Amino acid sequence: MVMTEQLDKLKALQDILAQKNIVEADIEAAPKILSTQEELLARLKKGYIDKSEQYDLVKKQITHLKAELHEAETMRENSEKAMDSISTQREYEALDKEIREAGDREQMVRKDIQKEERLYAELDEQLKSEESLIKQQEEELNDRKEKITKDIKELEKKLKKLLDEEEKIVPGIHPETRFKLERIIKSKQGVGIVAIHGNVCNGCHMILPAQFANEVRIGNEIMYCPYCSRILFYQESDEEEGDFFDNDDAGSLADLDDFSEEDEDEDDRDDTRSDKMDYEE
Repeated sequence: MVMTEQLDKLKALQDILAQKNIVEADIEAAPKILSTQEELLARLKKGYIDKSEQYDLVKKQITHLKAELHEAETMRENSEKAMDSISTQREYEALDKEIREAGDREQMVRKDIQKEERLYAELDEQLKSEESLIKQQEEELNDRKEKITKDIKELEKKLKKLLDEEEKIVPGIHPETRFKLERIIKSKQGVGIVAIHGNVCNGCHMILPAQFANEVRIGNEIMYCPYCSRILFYQESDEEEGDFFDNDDAGSLADLDDFSEEDEDEDDRDDTRSDKMDYEE
């Protein structure tokens, strides 16, 4: 297959793979949104149950306090009636003490009842409010479930269509090239094929050795950027004129290592000359 046709197929495959990644991510994310709302509803219901238990305890406490109040009132009334039949100062003092104690107890229990009744009213209001909120959340959750189910079905249809288009394009593309392109697109936000302008990769904007860039321009094989791993193709820019590169003046990727080795050899020669001068002195 002519390399230009191969690149055209890869570009078409790139668009499909990029869309497919987005659709798959949306399908995966949809239930997570639903899960978040379900967790919120579960917390609301748990809070409602806890508050209902407190509500019942307060109700029981009010009933108990009212019974205690009735007992104190009865004791006071009986003591007051007994006042009519006393004959001694000691009996009077004993009954008077009972009446005062019963009265104090009545006042204390009445205050407790008022306190518990205020709490009871507050809890009742809160429970009604939370019941309404839970009902609203349940309705919203059910509506969202229906919408998400519908959205997922549409996304699955779209994904099926993309997979069909992918299968039509892949014949003629080497499996290894396809595998690399899929991996690059996932890691490079959907862009796995980029142009070079001059000897600059348009993906990572790194300067490439001229010899390597010339090989991309010639297009005899699929070339990958040594820095960002994207597939490269040559695209002439408006600023470029006539000649592309002078290979005699530009290096290659291998030249980077050769340059380092030459530096090390030069350093060794300098050390030798220095040792020789020290010996002669």
